Amino acid sequence: MGCLVVLLLFTLVTCSVCETFFEERFDDGWRNRWVKSEWKSSEGKAGTFKHTAGNWPGDPDDRGLQTTSDAKHFALSAKIPEFSNKNTTLVVQYSIKFEQDIECGGGYIKLLSGYVNQKKFGGDTPYSFMFGPDICGTQTKKLHVILSYQGQNYPIKKELECETDKLTHFYTFILRPDASYSIWIDGRERDSGSMYTDWDILPPRKIKAVNAKKPTDWDDREYIEDPNDDKPEGYDSIPREIPDRKAKKPINWDDEDDGMWKAPKVPNPAYRGAWKRKKIKNPNYKGKWKIPWIDNPEFEDDPDLYVLKPIKYVGIEVWQVKAGSIFDNILIGDDPDYANQVIQEVFSHREAEKEAFEEAEKVRKAKEEEEAQRSREEGERRRRERGRDRHRDRYKRRYHHDYMDDDHVSSYFFFFSPHLFHPDLFC
Repeated sequence: MGCLVVLLLFTLVTCSVCETFFEERFDDGWRNRWVKSEWKSSEGKAGTFKHTAGNWPGDPDDRGLQTTSDAKHFALSAKIPEFSNKNTTLVVQYSIKFEQDIECGGGYIKLLSGYVNQKKFGGDTPYSFMFGPDICGTQTKKLHVILSYQGQNYPIKKELECETDKLTHFYTFILRPDASYSIWIDGRERDSGSMYTDWDILPPRKIKAVNAKKPTDWDDREYIEDPNDDKPEGYDSIPREIPDRKAKKPINWDDEDDGMWKAPKVPNPAYRGAWKRKKIKNPNYKGKWKIPWIDNPEFEDDPDLYVLKPIKYVGIEVWQVKAGSIFDNILIGDDPDYANQVIQEVFSHREAEKEAFEEAEKVRKAKEEEEAQRSREEGERRRRERGRDRHRDRYKRRYHHDYMDDDHVSSYFFFFSPHLFHPDLFC
């Protein structure tokens, strides 16, 4: 009983020091927190969002914001209580579902600092952090992680890939005070590292001593000849080839005409080639020499490298050829455990979502087959009509030829020629 009380107290203390700076599940009050930007509206290029659970939700009551207009820019943002990640872990997480065949477009979110005119928030608005998928065709499946440092944006150097199917996926970025980071996809670590090595923000701590040379006494021979290995007595007298003992002089061989017969030579199985001492481990082996690393004189550490400018807004700003992406479950805090808890909560409906998607796919394929069948039937109808038209045209041409034969033409000109009606003919 005492252990249980201690565990509960520990849990309460742990939770009390954790903080959630912003969390958005897009319930019915979301419009009070988010501002749709007018960016690109005057050009007719601004898209709209729809509050929906999508076409195959795991939970029909769990709604997000879905892009709804093809070949448009989408931008909206929410103001949050200003916070700093100095001396604390930063956790940024959200979910996205690409219900469309996106072809080309983004699905990322941004954190912004300072004052932002939310009505004008757009692609040229400075940001402190950008994170999420960017897909184009079958080749580009990039996962962006861009950090701002002293007013300049730095993308991660690693080639990270995002998910491209049509189910809900969670993307989580965790940044710690030691400048280490982790990237989760669906609650599983996909990558990790350090800001010092995976972004070109600061010069490297160490560089190669390009002018260094291998010491003259450096022994990089891993194996050497055994000095105590002696050549066996008589080794050099073993011939490479010996007469073939199985060979016999041909019956028709004439020693006077053909000369003295000698058996042909064959390889000697006892011959071992030129003698060499056996190899042994070199006791003085120092390994393969490598150019040493030295301290970089241009490196100047910044203990606040991981610290972003104080965050005041979270925004969605993307362009998509085909719309249909659902953004949801945005979380900004300092507790990875709570972030994982949110994932598990949403994914408790994962199987239902998969089943709904499979059913939607069956309906879609059946509809496509129905449309294809109608198209085939329409094509067949048009081919029949063209066949009837060709038959009618051939009949008309044949009828016209029969009707206008020589006798008909003569009769035509006889009865209707103008000179036949001259008055003199009737006198």
